[in-house]
Amino acid sequence: MDIQSKIILIFGPTASGKSKFAIQLAKRINGEIINADSMQVYKELKILTDRPKNKDLKIVKHHLYGFLNVKKNFSTGQWLKIVQKKIKELKKKNKIPIIVGGTGLYFKSITSGLVKIPKIPVNFRNKIRKIQSNLGQEQFYKKLIKIDPNVKNKINPTDVQRSIRAYEVKKFTKKTLTQWFEKTTIPFDDHELVKILIDTKREDLIQKIEKRVNKMIKDGAIKEVKKFLKLRVNKDKSSSKIIGINEISSYLLNKQDLISTKEQIFIKTRQYSKRQSTWARGQMKDWQKVPSQDLTSYIKKFKKYHT
Repeated sequence: MDIQSKIILIFGPTASGKSKFAIQLAKRINGEIINADSMQVYKELKILTDRPKNKDLKIVKHHLYGFLNVKKNFSTGQWLKIVQKKIKELKKKNKIPIIVGGTGLYFKSITSGLVKIPKIPVNFRNKIRKIQSNLGQEQFYKKLIKIDPNVKNKINPTDVQRSIRAYEVKKFTKKTLTQWFEKTTIPFDDHELVKILIDTKREDLIQKIEKRVNKMIKDGAIKEVKKFLKLRVNKDKSSSKIIGINEISSYLLNKQDLISTKEQIFIKTRQYSKRQSTWARGQMKDWQKVPSQDLTSYIKKFKKYHT
């Protein structure tokens, strides 16, 4: 396949340098960038989510950044639907789509399709959560294996959320998650997916995260959170869970000082980046690992590798 038939996927943990890499690559191969970060979709939270800067937007066209109101939730299914349409638009213009971000489920929907499981009523889901809470995760996991043995090789025994999901799906639909996945169609079967995983040394990543947190505060994150709080967004909305919202809120209520606030944001961001890396190790085994220090040389050789 020639380069025009390709879709470029770039995944990396927070602060790995994936956005800068995507811009440099887009310039070289006539590409445009599509956001695959579930937090960067919100228009009112530019600083906290580290959205691309205005100068970057002038260099290369970006899509699906800062278009959604913080009071709205946004599912993987909604994202995939918009992305499919956007990719068709870019292909018509002979542009190469470069999908970049750190939300694993978004990339999973691109590479494996989206499972179309019927919506499970909230009261039913709450009932399953109560069972898990009463039994404890160890016993609940054993109970799950009895009704869906395939889970043993796919879900970690300590993963509460995925265990609950597998259990509720089987109980409500009478089919296992595996059976639902078997029915799933892959959205871009007629395109070659170039899957790039940015591999950054842990110690380098931690230093970059610390710098990012300090810069975020300097650039006006506190003012941004003040404005966010005035909007009275419900706690159950995805935007309310963005790292920095609760920490800065506590600072504004004089519950802690700025040093403690920055430290908490740093710790939570570090933990989040670790979860992203863990996801990649488990779900992206067939992706091409590119060490962060080799990104510039990789771009220079990209056309040679992929034409």
